[in-house]
Amino acid sequence: MIYFAIAVSVFLLDFLVKRQVEKKREIGAETPICGGHVILRKYYNDGMAFDRLSRWPRLVRVLCGCTMAVLCGIWALLLRRKENRGLKLGLSLVIGGGASNLYDRFTKGHVVDYFSIKSRFAKLSRIIFNISDWFIFAGSICMVLSGRKKGEKKVP
Repeated sequence: MIYFAIAVSVFLLDFLVKRQVEKKREIGAETPICGGHVILRKYYNDGMAFDRLSRWPRLVRVLCGCTMAVLCGIWALLLRRKENRGLKLGLSLVIGGGASNLYDRFTKGHVVDYFSIKSRFAKLSRIIFNISDWFIFAGSICMVLSGRKKGEKKVP
């Protein structure tokens, strides 16, 4: 039950932030926060990560929907087991974030992104994220780390 609550919490957190961004921010307007290290700006992403496949939004919806269906199926099977807590946590984060972005794709036709990290690397500074993206990333890392068994040696 806790894993379901985590997924729902991730979805709701991003959903509520996106709703505020939609109401209060104009496209293109930038506001530096956190000492200028984070920039708030609203952006509509029609594609996948880094705006890939933005010319084919219907294909993006199908790919993301199918991916989410597979992940939810795996998650449902894992939730019945006592072991694999790290994997279940990671999947919960990925599913919560993925569901929020998928909801945007089907209801708005695009994903609402709203912040970027100021960096000395111009390419990194141009990437615009939302909270769901960070949870998807964190969940993916959690799943990878949970796959390593204790005592397993690193491969050079």
